[in-house]
Amino acid sequence: MTRFKRDFSFNQNIIEVVARNVRKYRKLAGITQEQLALDIGVSNDFLRRFETTFGKEGMSLNTLYKISVVLNVSMEKFFQE
Repeated sequence: MTRFKRDFSFNQNIIEVVARNVRKYRKLAGITQEQLALDIGVSNDFLRRFETTFGKEGMSLNTLYKISVVLNVSMEKFFQE
C-alpha cells in the first residue's frame, strides 16, 4: 500500500478558541466561574486560569465534556471559531 503525506490545516490556537467559547457559553447561561467549577468538580482557580489565560492552562476532554453537559452546549460548539 502506497502512503503519502496529506496536507491539513490545523488551527494552532484551538485551545484558545475553546477557552473563549467556554467563557462565552458560561456567561450566556448566567453561571459564575465558581458555580461551574463546583458543578464539574474542579477548583474555581483552575477554571479562572483556563478562561483568563485562553487555554494555556489546558483542560482534559473529560472536563470539557462535563462543561458541555452543565451548560447544555454540544461539544462541537466549543471548537467553532
